[in-house]
Amino acid sequence: MMAPPAPPPLYTLRGAGSPLNALHFSCYGGHTPLLFSGSCQGSVNVWNLITRRAEKVLDGHSGGSVIWLNTLHSKDALISQGRDMRVCQWDLAEGRSDVTDTVWTGSVGFCRCSLLEMGPGTWLLAHPGEAMEEVKIIEMPSKRPVCSLIPEGKLGMVMCIKLWQDPGSGPLLLAGYEDGSLAVWDVSQRSVLSCASAHPEPVMCLDFDPAGKRGVSGSSEKSLASWSLDGQHRLQLRNAVALVNPGISQLCIRGDRKIVASAGWDHRVRVFGWKKLRPLAVLQHHTDMVLSLAFSNHKDPRDRLLAAGSKDQRISLWSIYNQD
Repeated sequence: MMAPPAPPPLYTLRGAGSPLNALHFSCYGGHTPLLFSGSCQGSVNVWNLITRRAEKVLDGHSGGSVIWLNTLHSKDALISQGRDMRVCQWDLAEGRSDVTDTVWTGSVGFCRCSLLEMGPGTWLLAHPGEAMEEVKIIEMPSKRPVCSLIPEGKLGMVMCIKLWQDPGSGPLLLAGYEDGSLAVWDVSQRSVLSCASAHPEPVMCLDFDPAGKRGVSGSSEKSLASWSLDGQHRLQLRNAVALVNPGISQLCIRGDRKIVASAGWDHRVRVFGWKKLRPLAVLQHHTDMVLSLAFSNHKDPRDRLLAAGSKDQRISLWSIYNQD
């Protein structure tokens, strides 16, 4: 029997005005569910998912493309990263739209930041540095430098990073590089714990499941790399997952660790079961490259959504609760 066709999106958000490089949900109990989107023109749209309209438009990056968004503790503390070499912190409480702090990164690349909350009011921010292969980690909001991570070998530009907390080792960082390598860094020791060649092309994106110690990465080729970490945080390459068409912009593992989605250069979103990376669905809606993805963090799984942002300036919202 043939698999049933994938459903259409629940709805589409229009009006961003330029390609969508970054998406982030904020679905906290008792509050209006929001979706933040970052555009190539440097603006951040705050979408009300009840009215399906933009509540406000934030402009803090002087026209520099917004490539990463996150929130701290609540929907009112937003973090945005732009290609104007700045990370901005926003206060959105009580109708405000104020930039309260900025971090100068010195990087004009496309590597997205990564954030790790360490405790109430304290977090680590990992961002690409001035040197193309450098990752800097600072403690926020004090901006105290923690470390600068530069590999000894010639791995090329850092392309993507992911911070996480290991119960036995403290903060660790995964980094993907221009030569196709992945590296695991011990932040406290400022040292590489493991390095492996995962792709023949630059690593465009990665995501990691700390609980399962498994990850997945993508590049411009026609496959995804699957890998895991052993007890000593050594990278173990697993089976590659073949794709129909080349090019992945972003990968996103859902919070319940049941599915993973890929944003394709072929205008499609592909959904896989996370346990075995079995293909589940191909979501076709966009007319240009899909650049960004985000899963909602709603507590009720029936209300969990997948958002996809495209170069066609539209955001599609999908319900894939029954396909996990």
